[in-house]
Amino acid sequence: MKLNPKFYKDRVCLNVLAGSKENARDIWQAAEGHVLVGVLSKNYDSVASAVADMREYAALIDNALSVGLGAGDPNQSAMVSAISAEVQPQHVNQVFTGVATSRALLGQDQTVVNGLISPTGTPGMVKISTGPLSSKAADAIVPVETAIAMLKDFGGSSVKYFPMGGLKAINEFKAVAKACADRDFWLEPTGGIDLENYEEILQIALDAGVSKIIPHIYSSIIDKESGNTRPADVSTLLAMTKKRVG
Repeated sequence: MKLNPKFYKDRVCLNVLAGSKENARDIWQAAEGHVLVGVLSKNYDSVASAVADMREYAALIDNALSVGLGAGDPNQSAMVSAISAEVQPQHVNQVFTGVATSRALLGQDQTVVNGLISPTGTPGMVKISTGPLSSKAADAIVPVETAIAMLKDFGGSSVKYFPMGGLKAINEFKAVAKACADRDFWLEPTGGIDLENYEEILQIALDAGVSKIIPHIYSSIIDKESGNTRPADVSTLLAMTKKRVG
């Protein structure tokens, strides 16, 4: 089973959602394998049903599976960890406080496990209270460097920076990108990314020197009627990536 995602030129791997198994295969082919295909735990009523279905997804896309929370829902944290332990995907989405549990249950260090941190309005400072209980408490705001150190302590692979609101938090994103580059930590920009702002967001991370970047592009490329991600848009994103990475 392939546990490592396929990065374009060892630098960028897209992350998009699948509306169906056929859609997952089409997305994967459109991205020439340089993609992690998100399937949301929130769509299942039990760990067992999620595991059975996600294994079928994984078989179609060389295990390029990203186990998702569902709009960063902290209440899905435990379910994501339980599913991931069984499925052994290439990518796991987690709230900040769920990273160590996912890593421990995976039992290996190859699967990418991100930790969700959020903008605060102040460049260099991030919110880490994104867990089931902590998200309901007073905000825990720390320097991004401290958040990265803590994620490394937990066995995390990357920062999931969400919700960015596209370019709204761009100065904060630049600070996060620099911190990730300085500490050789991976970065996953998420929230409000579309075909119009993707290149600018990607270029900021590239210019900062981030070693590996996993941009999440969700609702903007999903067909509203079918619920499927448009493979043509994924092809466009790959072309943009190739242009920027070189």
